[in-house]
Amino acid sequence: MTAIKHALQRDIFTPNDERLLSIVNVCKAGKKKRNCFLCATVTTERPVQVNVVKVKKSDKGDFYKRQTAWALRDLAVVDAKDAVKENPEFDLHFDKVYKWVASSAVEKNTFISCIWKLNQRYLRKKIDFINVSSQLLEESVPSGENQSVAGGDEEAVDEYQELNAREEQDIEIMMEGCEYAISNAEAFAEKLSRELQVLDGANIQSIMASEKQVNILMKLLDEALKEVDQIELKLSSYEEMLQSVKEQMDQISESNHLIHLSNTNNVKLLSEIEFLVNHMDLAKGHIKALQEGDLTSSRGIEACTNAADALLQCMNVALRPGHDMLHAVKQQQQRFSDLREQFARRLASHLNSVFVQQGHDQSSTLAQHSVELTLPNHHPFHRDLLRYAKLMEWLKSTDYGKYEGLTKNYMDYLSRLYEREIKDFFEVAKIKMTGTTREGKKFATLPRKESAVKQETESLHGSSGKLTGSTSSLNKLSVQSSGNRRSQSSSLLDMGNMSASDLDVADRTKFDKIFEQVLSELEPLCLAEQDFISKFFKLPQHQSMSGTTTNEAEEMDGGTLSRSYTSGVPQTISSEKDMIRQMMTKIFRCIEPELNNLIALGDKIDSFNSLYMLVKMSHHVWTAQNVDPASFLSTTLGNVLVTVKRNFDKCISNQMKQMDEVKISKKSKVGILPFVAEFEEFAALAESIFKNAERRGDLDKAYIKLIRAVFVSVEKVANESQKTPSDVVMMENFHHIFATLSRLKISCLEAEKKEAKQKYTDHLQSYVICSLGQPLEKLNHFFEGVEARVAQGIREEEVSYQLAFNKQELRKVIKEYPGKEVKKGLDNLYKKVDKHLCEEENLLQVVWHSMQDEFIRQYKHFEGLIARCYPGSGITMEFTIQDILDYCSSIAQSH
Repeated sequence: MTAIKHALQRDIFTPNDERLLSIVNVCKAGKKKRNCFLCATVTTERPVQVNVVKVKKSDKGDFYKRQTAWALRDLAVVDAKDAVKENPEFDLHFDKVYKWVASSAVEKNTFISCIWKLNQRYLRKKIDFINVSSQLLEESVPSGENQSVAGGDEEAVDEYQELNAREEQDIEIMMEGCEYAISNAEAFAEKLSRELQVLDGANIQSIMASEKQVNILMKLLDEALKEVDQIELKLSSYEEMLQSVKEQMDQISESNHLIHLSNTNNVKLLSEIEFLVNHMDLAKGHIKALQEGDLTSSRGIEACTNAADALLQCMNVALRPGHDMLHAVKQQQQRFSDLREQFARRLASHLNSVFVQQGHDQSSTLAQHSVELTLPNHHPFHRDLLRYAKLMEWLKSTDYGKYEGLTKNYMDYLSRLYEREIKDFFEVAKIKMTGTTREGKKFATLPRKESAVKQETESLHGSSGKLTGSTSSLNKLSVQSSGNRRSQSSSLLDMGNMSASDLDVADRTKFDKIFEQVLSELEPLCLAEQDFISKFFKLPQHQSMSGTTTNEAEEMDGGTLSRSYTSGVPQTISSEKDMIRQMMTKIFRCIEPELNNLIALGDKIDSFNSLYMLVKMSHHVWTAQNVDPASFLSTTLGNVLVTVKRNFDKCISNQMKQMDEVKISKKSKVGILPFVAEFEEFAALAESIFKNAERRGDLDKAYIKLIRAVFVSVEKVANESQKTPSDVVMMENFHHIFATLSRLKISCLEAEKKEAKQKYTDHLQSYVICSLGQPLEKLNHFFEGVEARVAQGIREEEVSYQLAFNKQELRKVIKEYPGKEVKKGLDNLYKKVDKHLCEEENLLQVVWHSMQDEFIRQYKHFEGLIARCYPGSGITMEFTIQDILDYCSSIAQSH
C-alpha cells in the first residue's frame, strides 16, 4: 500500500500541488468489484483546500488517473455502518450518498480517522460521524489539550514527508564536501554522527551560558501572567456589566421589531383604504347629476354623461381579494346599483318622451314637404338625440334590458312617423305622374282603360290605316282600316297593363325626373337614418351580413327583436351588426311596398317607363352597393330592382305577344308593319335611355328577343298577306329594319343587321323578277323554243332551218312588239308596282330601277340569241336599249 501511495503522490498529486494524507482501496457496494482508491489530500498552497479524490487504474495501462474529486466541505455525513463489529462498508454523503466497501476494516478506520482529523484542523465544520467507534476518534488526538483540535503536524499523520527545496540544497552542499560518501556510506554516516554530537554539545553549552537570560525571561513571563490575570478580572466585570446591557438591547430589538411590524401593517391598511376611497368614492356632484341632472340641456347632459362614466368606473373596479367581504364595500356597491337603476330608469323615460314628441311634432310639416315632393329633414332631431349617444352606450353596457326597450320604442314611434311621411310623399309623386298631361287634362277625368281606348281610337286614320298624332307606342295594335277599329278598341281594353296614351318624349322625361327625384329623396333619408342609428345605438354599420333575408326581416317586429336577446346576449341574431338592418327594416317597412306601387303605376301609364325605371334603379342599387352591399338601402333597392326587371321583361314579352297576334287588312296594302315601326321607336328610345347605363346587358338581351320576334312576325304577315305580295312586305320591312339598325349602330345586333340587309336584297330581286315576269311574252315563248332545240342537240346556226323557228316566224313575232306597245306595258307595270309599295319606305324608284335593269338584261339575252342563231339575217328588235331607258325615265317622271 505504501508503494501505491508513493506512486499516486508522484504521478497524480504532486503535479497538482497536493499532498496525499490517507488512502483506502474500495469498490462500489452491490456491483461488480472494480477496485479504485479514495484519497484524502490537502493543497500545499494557502488557503489549504481539503479534498477526497477517487483514483482509478486506467483500462489501457498500469498507470492511475484522477476520476472524481469532492471538496471535504461538501461532506455531510460519514456512516461507518457499525461501531462495534469490524465492517469494511461505509457511506460518504456528498451531493448524494456514495456507498463503498473497503478492502479491509483497518484501511477503512484509518481513512475515516484521517477525515476526522482534517475536519477538526482545517474546516471546523460539523460533519456527522455515525456508527463510528468513539475510541477511533479519541485515539487520534489526546483530550484536554489544544493538540486535540489541531490534530498534530502532518508528520504525525503521515510517516513520509517530501524534502523541501532548501533541505535538498543543504544535502547537496554536504555531499559535495564528502565525495567519498557516495562510495562509503558508513564512513559518511559516522562522520555525520560525530558532527551531530559536536553540535549537540555546543547547543547544551550555549543553553547553559544563557541561563541568566532565561531566568530574566521567566521572571518577565510571570509578571506578564499577573497582568493577564488582572485584565481577565476587568474583562469579567465588563462582561457582567454588558450582560445586562445585552438583555436590555434584546428587549429593545424585540420592541423595535414589533413597532416595525405594526408600522408595516398600518401602511398596508392605509394603502387598502386609499385604494377603496380613490376607486369606490363617487363625488357628490356626480351623485346629484345622476339623481337630479337636467337631461334637456347640453350642460346637464354632459354632467350626466361624466357622472355615468364615473359610476361605471366605480362599479367595474377590480377589487382585491377580501374586499368584497367588507361591509362598507357591500354598502357602497348596493348604493351604486341603486344609483344606476334610478338613473337608467330616468334616462329611459326621458328618451321615450323625446321619441313620442318627435312623432307628433314632425307631422305638422308633412303637408309642406309633400307638396314640394321632398321628404322632411330629420337632421335636427338626429343632432339633438346624438347628444345622448354616450349615455346610450353607458345604458347598453349597464342595463341591456332598458337599452333594448328604448330600441323597440324608437322603432315603433319612428316607423309610424316615417310611414306617414313616406306615404304622403309617394301620393304626391303619383299625383305628379298622373295628374297633368301636356294639354293640362287630368287622367282622373276618365277611367284608365276607357281613356286609353278613346285616345287610341282617335289616333287611327280611317281609310289609310296610318297612325297619326305623336309617335305610336309599342302597345298599339296594328289596325289598317276603319272597319277594324272596333276590334282594335276591344283588344286595347283587354290590356290593362299597357300604356294609356301617346306620351311623347316630354311626358316620359317628366316621369323620369319624378322617379329620379323619388329615389334621390329616399336614398339620403335612409343613409342618414342608418348613420344615426349606428352612432346613437352604438352599432357598427359596414359589414357583410348573412343573416335573415329582407322578407324575413320585414316580418320581424319589435317583439321578435326583443326575443332575439336574452340576458343581454344575442341568440337568434348572428351579431350586433345585423341589428341595424333589422331596425331599418322595421322603421322603413313601407318603402318597398310604396316603391312597388309607384313602379306599377308608372308601368300602367306607359310600359316604356320600365326602361327609365330599370336604368334609374340600377344606378341607385350600384351606388348603394358601393357604400355597403349588405345595407338596408342596398337590399331594398335590389328587391325593387327585381320587380322593375320583371316589368321590363313583361313589357318585352307583351310586344312579342302582340307581334304574334297581329292581324292585317285583306283589302288594303300592308306597307311598314306597325311592330316594325314600334321596334324602331323602342330602339331609339332605349338607346337614349340606356346611354352609359349599368344594366346595358338587360337591354341587349331584350334587343335579341325583339328583333327575332320581328323577323318571325314579318315573315308570318308576308305569308298571310293577300293584297300585297309577300316579297313586297318582306322587302319593305326588312329594308326599314336594316335602315334602323344602321342608324342606331347597336353593337349586339350587327348579325341581325346583316341578315336584314340580305333578306331585303333577296326579296327585292325576287319581287323584281316575279313582277316583271315576261313583258314580251310571245317573243319570250319563241326564244324558249329556240333554247329548247339547242338543248336537244341542234346547232345554234341550224335553228333557223326549223319550220317553227325560221327567220320569217321570228320577224312576225318581233313585229308584234313595237316601241309604243313596250312603253305601254312598262307604264302598266309601273302602276302595278306603285300600288304594291307604300309611301313611307320610298322604295318605288329603287324597285323601278331594278326592273329596268332586269328588262335590259332580257333584251340583251334576246339579241344574243338572234346573233348566234340567225347570223347575217339583219333581224333586230323594233326598239333599242336607249329606247328602254327613255321609256322608263319618262314613265317615272310622269308619275
